[in-house]
Amino acid sequence: MPRAVDLAALAPGALVAQFSPEPSTRESLAAYAQASGDSNPLHLDRDFARQAGFDNLVVHGMLGMAQLGRLLIDHFAAERLRSFEVRFEGVILAGQPVTYRARLQETSPHGARLALEAVLESGTRVISGTALIST
Repeated sequence: MPRAVDLAALAPGALVAQFSPEPSTRESLAAYAQASGDSNPLHLDRDFARQAGFDNLVVHGMLGMAQLGRLLIDHFAAERLRSFEVRFEGVILAGQPVTYRARLQETSPHGARLALEAVLESGTRVISGTALIST
């Protein structure tokens, strides 16, 4: 069951939720590739990823989006989620810790808009987005 978050009690800019899952591994990327059908070698073959200029396997962008979706559904009932969009701004590599956050952007009588982000330990934002949560 989702945690209850009283958005009306928060000021714009307030942290609504935060989640730092275990970093992706070669095995978790292989499992995601099989489930999603995205078997791009950047996600599965270290040598290929290195030849493409990356130090390690590249985490699927949609896996990062799914983690933001998990953050939302852990804190709000799924039927309250009215929209969810992201922009990929950088790359997550296997083994990199990532923190996923939702902050209150604004509220209205119809709901709340949340600002979403995925940030590496270095502080680099790699995913940004928004979600609309109904009241």
